[in-house]
Amino acid sequence: MRAALISGIQVFDVVVLIYFVAINSLYLLFTVIAFFRLRAHRRRWTPRALEVVMRSPATPGISLIAPAYNEAATIAESVRSLLMINYPQFEIVVVNDGSKDKTLDVAVAAFDLVRAPISHEEPITTKRVRGVYRSLATANLVLVDKDNGGKADAMNAGINAARYPLVCVIDADSLLEEHALSAVALPFLEDPSTIASGGIIRIANGCRVENGRVTEVRLPSNRIATFQVVEYLRAFLSGRVAHSAMNCLMIVSGAFGLFRRDAVVEAAGFRHDTIGEDMELVVRLHRRYREQRRRYRIVFQPDPVCWTEAPESARILGNQRNRWQRGTMQVLNYHRRMIGNPRYGIVGVFAMPYYLIFEAVGPVVETAGYVVTAIAIALGLLDVVFAELFFASAVLYGTVISIAAVLLEEISFRRYPRVRDLLRLCAYGVLENFGYRQITAWWRFRGIVDYFRGRQGWGAMTRKGFARS
Repeated sequence: MRAALISGIQVFDVVVLIYFVAINSLYLLFTVIAFFRLRAHRRRWTPRALEVVMRSPATPGISLIAPAYNEAATIAESVRSLLMINYPQFEIVVVNDGSKDKTLDVAVAAFDLVRAPISHEEPITTKRVRGVYRSLATANLVLVDKDNGGKADAMNAGINAARYPLVCVIDADSLLEEHALSAVALPFLEDPSTIASGGIIRIANGCRVENGRVTEVRLPSNRIATFQVVEYLRAFLSGRVAHSAMNCLMIVSGAFGLFRRDAVVEAAGFRHDTIGEDMELVVRLHRRYREQRRRYRIVFQPDPVCWTEAPESARILGNQRNRWQRGTMQVLNYHRRMIGNPRYGIVGVFAMPYYLIFEAVGPVVETAGYVVTAIAIALGLLDVVFAELFFASAVLYGTVISIAAVLLEEISFRRYPRVRDLLRLCAYGVLENFGYRQITAWWRFRGIVDYFRGRQGWGAMTRKGFARS
């Protein structure tokens, strides 16, 4: 019995070791690809080149879609910050998704909104639109008032009302930098086959905000939020830059994504029956264009910045990671025929298997690995050589990847100009391997369990607001 137990633990230990080596090796490869990609990007798109391009008459107009539900306290400030965006031709389409507070009344009073006839077509089916309001003070502001149908339904209603060829979906509480739209629109000017472009999401906790703009970049004082800064740098500057370079980007964040309107309408918009609607739409676009053998690009732009507030409590962060995991599982299930299918090119043979192995199954392997290792230590069954290899692959290798992501940030953008901030980020890149990574794996594991149990809903997401001067 003991011999069988030891043998089983040893076999599982090898599986876990292979998992950690594989995922960290892939991230190291992503980091190398990202380094060269970011260097080329910075050389090509200088501020002067960006300004010249944005003066071009070929620059497409953009409709900003901002879903709002019970945002009475922040709707006026959010819209004012969006109106200050520097872009040649854009409109803001606020979608009041059946708010139960005074969101509509506040917006009407703040921007001199008057009811107008519903004159646009509705190619995407949505909940009933109760009315359309236009501003007497601001020509490029529209508000769509509709019955409650959730975020995906609100975005679809906004896309129906949009009058420009590009639609940008954002969260109502996101803060866009002044030139964010210009930068995220560049891929559409570079190559007309571009159908979607996403910008980087950065964490605003601790930053100073004035009039809807981040005026001073600081690290959060909260430890949980600081861990997330490292996570976001690793995910965006390493993972998404590399996936974009290979044309197999699977996620354009719903907090800041730019899409060609006709492509989204043709795909019937965002799905209502998923909590990962942003990822699902991108995967569906890949699937449709691959099946129809049409040339297309879905890209990630590393410098158009959207600032968002990250959770600062373990409970709320756990709910968020649980939701993300369930959303990933849903998308992989919806499009399971793509997994490993050469018909879908690199998306089918690399990106989908990657998400299946490391995003869907990974939390199970990782959590079980920690548990089995702890049991082996308690029973005195852990091999010393394996313990050293496990530590090297799970901790040291992971630390190198995290610090590399911080260095990518420093080399490419220098958003954290203070040396102490960079040193603190590097320190958190080390510390996250001792507790934070393990609890994150547990939250994701719980998300898998909840997915198979049929759990629905988003869970609580309480925000405290941005720091203001």
